[in-house]
Amino acid sequence: MVDKSNLQEKARKIRKNIVEMVYQASSGHPGGSLSVADILTALYFSELRISDIKDENRDRFVLSKGHCSPALYATLSARGFIAEEDLKTFRKTTSYLQGHPDMKKIPGVDMTSGSLGQGLSVANGMALAGKLDKKDYRVYCVLGDGEIEEGQVWEAAMTSSHYKLDNLCVIVDNNNLQIDGKISDVMNPYPIDNKFESFGFKTLVIDGHNFDEILNAFEIAKQTKNMPTAIIAKTIKGKGISYMENQSGWHGKAPNEEEYKMAIEELANE
Repeated sequence: MVDKSNLQEKARKIRKNIVEMVYQASSGHPGGSLSVADILTALYFSELRISDIKDENRDRFVLSKGHCSPALYATLSARGFIAEEDLKTFRKTTSYLQGHPDMKKIPGVDMTSGSLGQGLSVANGMALAGKLDKKDYRVYCVLGDGEIEEGQVWEAAMTSSHYKLDNLCVIVDNNNLQIDGKISDVMNPYPIDNKFESFGFKTLVIDGHNFDEILNAFEIAKQTKNMPTAIIAKTIKGKGISYMENQSGWHGKAPNEEEYKMAIEELANE
């Protein structure tokens, strides 16, 4: 049985490191990193089989919304792939922890990402390769809800369905905000669940901050055959930091010293 209190503590530490990284760098994307933290915690501490990153049978993960690298780096650090002290070098010129993930430099990163809209195409390739090679690994891909305004996402979705990639699980971080405001105002993608269903996906809508719902959705995805799964995770941009929550202005802005101290205090008392 999964210890959900342990997952909650892991997520709290990951959020603390997200804030630390962005503050130390004076740049980065805290809002979407904080919204996806619980999903990445569930993946890396309950779902993914990745004890050996060189194992060809390991599960794969693609963070398609690569600008939210602080969440991935903090999670990889908590999982033991990145030294925690290295997180403080985030976005520094000489650091291997740049603003977007680099699979050639960062242990545990399966795909370089950052150009929005491309991650699902890559995840398709990984999942199809697994099918052709008769491997039993699974592929997980996190998309931003603003990102799914990109046309390539839907071309890739057709491919996922056409090849019946039931070893593929797509998670949409549906925090309802992008850099310019509400996604419904910029380029409305709703209803997201119905769209993915119409493209041939098993579709689930969950609370992306509820570990019971997240883990149950992953279990349903594993049991689903002959079609890929899309999990629409309802989340809160800036989750865990009161003044950041549901504020599009925190999409890509670093906190100042006072805001940083407030955030760390809130997380300490969570």
